[in-house]
Amino acid sequence: MNFSLNFPLFTIVLSLTFSVASALLPRKAARILSIVLGSIAAAASAAVLLYTASTGESYFYRMGHFPHPFGNELKIGALEALFSLAFALVLLSCVIGGKKQLRADLSEKTSNLYYAMIDLIEAALLVLVYTNDLFTGYVFIEICTLASCGILLIRQVGRTTLASVRYMIFSLVGSGLFLFGVILLYQITGHLLMPNLKESVAALWESGTYRVPLLAAMILTLTGLAIKSGLFPFHFWMPDTYGCATPASSGVLSGLISKGYIFLLLKLVFDVYGAGVFYQSGLQNVFYVLGFAGMIVGSVSAMRENDIFRMIAYSSAAQIGYIYLGIGISPAFGVCAALFHILTHAVTKPLLFLSAAQLCETVGGKKRFQELQGTAHFNRIAGFAFTVGALSMIGIPPTMGFISKYLFAVSAFRSDFKMIPTLIVLAVSTVLNTVYFARTLIRIYNYPEKTHPGRISLSSQRPFAFSAFFLIAINLAAGIASQPLINLLDQSLNLF
Repeated sequence: MNFSLNFPLFTIVLSLTFSVASALLPRKAARILSIVLGSIAAAASAAVLLYTASTGESYFYRMGHFPHPFGNELKIGALEALFSLAFALVLLSCVIGGKKQLRADLSEKTSNLYYAMIDLIEAALLVLVYTNDLFTGYVFIEICTLASCGILLIRQVGRTTLASVRYMIFSLVGSGLFLFGVILLYQITGHLLMPNLKESVAALWESGTYRVPLLAAMILTLTGLAIKSGLFPFHFWMPDTYGCATPASSGVLSGLISKGYIFLLLKLVFDVYGAGVFYQSGLQNVFYVLGFAGMIVGSVSAMRENDIFRMIAYSSAAQIGYIYLGIGISPAFGVCAALFHILTHAVTKPLLFLSAAQLCETVGGKKRFQELQGTAHFNRIAGFAFTVGALSMIGIPPTMGFISKYLFAVSAFRSDFKMIPTLIVLAVSTVLNTVYFARTLIRIYNYPEKTHPGRISLSSQRPFAFSAFFLIAINLAAGIASQPLINLLDQSLNLF
């Protein structure tokens, strides 16, 4: 047996252990521990990805020796390993790149608790990706929710408390709906493991037995995860949440937390209900319409903002719309485009939040566009990083964003009834993306009329520079050499 097969469970247990340890350590030691954990999780995920990609098969890891219904399992394949690797690398980049703001925003007494929450988020994301048990997924959804509120609330500045309460309310509504759906599924089928659920759901749907309760369970679980991920019209918590959090937290919440929920939603679609049942139910059309609306409403809201963090937050709502639009198009090409865009957004949004924070630092923490004029000239690294992130969100080659939009267009051409509206909304959304990101770029590169305190040196922002160039390298590499990644997603969808 290949020893790397044990790595998924090992990294989950290690993350939970490190979380407890970080809560007992001083700030510097807790930070080092989180960085070590992120590095180990990334290395372990890379090893699992190499193994599963070379064999082309998924495998199941049973925890303990108990069979269903008392046992618990992980499902590990190339797709799961790829996303666990991406999540670990981005989380690590956020922790490293946001060091300066974390030191300023957090007190000495609470900093170690922040890193404990980060370690819990690492564990929760890994479980959401790997779990093959529906109730275990629910448990770690709640852990992820509480840890997310923790990294938001720990910064006691401005509207943080209000933003945390609003985020908690939406999250708990989503979690409650998901739990009700899980209970209903268990009552109907008597199973919690996903393979058993899929077999029972397929048989019941085919026979017409319990079709209405099954549809209700499907609506409850998928709606709960859609609310938690910020699908329109449940996106109104985003501006305050991302705008009030420390930049590292904004990157984690926007780039990773919502994507973990969407990945679990896709596991439900393919591994619990089955693509055939889901696309027969008509719920994909609801996702398509709400994704369509989210792309437009999020972009228009971003255009109207005068705060750079709130603008990026509304842009996130629009990008979530892209993902659900892809899910609504088709189970093959549309979902492949959605999966690629999850990776694109996970890499790009933290880059935008971290670089925006550095630009704001050059003018004393001010966030309004008129106060950011010329900041890219005085902080060239942050200006360059924000430019690459903006171009990726617009969809300019050779970034990942261009490949995402190309895949959405291809999926539209292969969809008979949704081709025209999909192409129209892609075009309109791209124009709107261009307007608000171009406006921001013009502002930060236009020389200010007033004197400026001076240019920011590389030595004063080495952690940010490391993270920024690392995320840029991933973005451009995946944009230039995208075909192997697309092939991996296509092959994994056949095994999903």
